[in-house]
Amino acid sequence: MTSQVSSPIAAATADESPAVVDVLGEQRSPAKETKRLDRVIIRFAGDSGDGMQLTGDRFTSETASFGNDLSTLPNFPAEIRAPAGTLPGVSSFQLHFADHDILTPGDAPDVLVAMNPAALKANLGDLPRGAEIIVDTDEFTKRALAKVGWATSPLDDDTLAAYAVHRVPLTSLTLEALKDSGLARKDAERAKNMFALGLLSWMYHRPTENTEAFLLRKFAKKPEIAQANITAFRAGWNFGETTEDFAVSYEVAPASAAFPQGTYRNISGNLALAYGLVAASQRSQLPLYLGSYPITPASDILHELSRHKNFGVRTFQAEDEIAAIGAALGAAFGGSLAVTTTSGPGVALKSETIGLAVSLELPLLIVDIQRGGPSTGLPTKTEQADLLQAMYGRNGEAPVPVVAPATAADCFTAALEAARIALTYRTPVFLLSDGYLANGSEPWRIPSVDELPDLRVEFATEPNHTTADGSRVFWPYVRDEETLARPWAVPGTAGLEHRIGGIEKQNGSGNISYDPANHELMVRTRQAKIDGIKVPDVEVDDPSGSARTLVIGWGSTYGPITAAVRRIRTAGLSVAQAHLRHLNPFPANLGTLLARYDKVVVPEMNLGQLAHLLRAKYLVDARSLTQVTGLPFKAEQLAQAIIAKAEENADV
Repeated sequence: MTSQVSSPIAAATADESPAVVDVLGEQRSPAKETKRLDRVIIRFAGDSGDGMQLTGDRFTSETASFGNDLSTLPNFPAEIRAPAGTLPGVSSFQLHFADHDILTPGDAPDVLVAMNPAALKANLGDLPRGAEIIVDTDEFTKRALAKVGWATSPLDDDTLAAYAVHRVPLTSLTLEALKDSGLARKDAERAKNMFALGLLSWMYHRPTENTEAFLLRKFAKKPEIAQANITAFRAGWNFGETTEDFAVSYEVAPASAAFPQGTYRNISGNLALAYGLVAASQRSQLPLYLGSYPITPASDILHELSRHKNFGVRTFQAEDEIAAIGAALGAAFGGSLAVTTTSGPGVALKSETIGLAVSLELPLLIVDIQRGGPSTGLPTKTEQADLLQAMYGRNGEAPVPVVAPATAADCFTAALEAARIALTYRTPVFLLSDGYLANGSEPWRIPSVDELPDLRVEFATEPNHTTADGSRVFWPYVRDEETLARPWAVPGTAGLEHRIGGIEKQNGSGNISYDPANHELMVRTRQAKIDGIKVPDVEVDDPSGSARTLVIGWGSTYGPITAAVRRIRTAGLSVAQAHLRHLNPFPANLGTLLARYDKVVVPEMNLGQLAHLLRAKYLVDARSLTQVTGLPFKAEQLAQAIIAKAEENADV
């Protein structure tokens, strides 16, 4: 995929870069002016021990409370602590915020805060000309430069000539601010991220009260550390206010016009998913049971759900992935809304029990927060390469519905939808999120309870079959005519005792059966049940109605695809867009929709798995745009690639 920008799109790249729309006459100090921007992209970068994720999270929280639309991209190494000062140890946090609706964390940062030479070198290639760079000059020592292969400091030559560089001795300024704190030098230095946060908070007029309150809570047991961080935070703000090096501050107005009326909060994908599971439990009036084994990037869901015992949530951290899903399936048999959370390697270990859940026809949610693979792969990076695993990664014919959220906030709704399918059709369901959605965040409108679906189920309470001698017995595989779901009988209900286990069941009675005709009937019935799941039609966004190219995606590619399509349309070209939430079964109207377009382009963070499924099922010439870098698509690159695919000869 090329990163070269063609002239029509170059004029339409405002979606991802700041634009000065007005200059206010305000003066924060005699030499200061305030410029108004409609958007900005900031990246904090430093060692994995420099607190960049915390810094970015706090800036994001204040930005959300201010009312901007936002999207974030945390990016950090898998090692607990990579070697300090090295390129593999660089951790970063990118935030894109605006006064209107935005869709991605942005292609390139307008501001880079680099805490050391490694952070600068690792991120320099992403910066556009004219970007602002704030560097901690104290860290540019000969030893630190040598670790990243710089013989001389880029601050002393023309390496940074194309950028607006602010040389700030962050470390020494922090130490000076904390000289009376009584902290050891090493402990005082750790507060330099708060100095940087204070400086950026001044530059972009971010609120400060919530951050100070957060620090008091976070370090409640160490008040001297809390006060030191607050002091450093205030010192950074005051430095921006008084230094001559920062002559301009910036204002990005709230994005109130971009949002429907309601109460909003900033939320990450994993947090939204956890809340969605709790909401599903409440709306189904079933206790929520999570059987899980910690794995990046899914562990946050276990952590969050463990805090909600007051909602009837029970969490079990098992000794391994197999035990985790076994416990969850047992809870499903016992009448709970059962969930297991994992990532791709864990799905591999869970596959036998998922097949058992298919055979038993019990509701079970398998939440797969996808990451780079295969094997251990890239634990902290994102990918969409588990789709075929979710579809087919079991022995025998074991069909499982697959649902995928599109955004971080959409993880809440997707969790409810996965629960609806599982409970209605008595089947395990895959929910495919990924690391980008899990760790990223955006504003989320908190729904009212009456907006949530009614997920209540009826358990079997009476025998449902009359034998030849006229007696009434319970048959566990007598099916609902509409959904083909079997009855759900809670263990211990008198008269409803029945067999469970992995060997094939006899249709109706549930007794063990090796009969060939019965096996074929059960296999085809289980497939028919999944094929018959009612899901909403896929909607197409085709404003002109004249587009001949359709761009279709799934999961977290929604933001980059939509941003790219906006750019293409702004450049005067026509293209249609559709996005799939339901990947098994596909929406009933999908085949008709695909047939309307001459070309179908499928961007994915894998090597073309959805495109493969579309070609196989609908015999459509789906053309893949693929990326497996561990990072989400950039909107500009994607826009160029879509145009190139649309212009390809149909015979190519």
